[in-house]
Amino acid sequence: MTNPFHNRTPSLSGPALDIVPVTPDDATDLATVAVALYIETAGTLSFTTAQGNARTISVSDFAILPVGAQRVHATGTTATGIHALTVV
Repeated sequence: MTNPFHNRTPSLSGPALDIVPVTPDDATDLATVAVALYIETAGTLSFTTAQGNARTISVSDFAILPVGAQRVHATGTTATGIHALTVV
């Protein structure tokens, strides 16, 4: 089987190379900064952007949030089924 991603240079414009489940945590950054977040169940999402800014927003079911994120906070997050889209 050939892998079209084998020699590809990662791009922030997509597609992501992996999707990783996120456990919200107030003290720990994601292992890899996400290029976007995917949320399965609606609620509030509290996170730190790739720029280091704290944000809290409302998200709908099956939302894709196209913003870099370095941490998803437990405090203030009610949305569930959160996944980080990564390029590394």
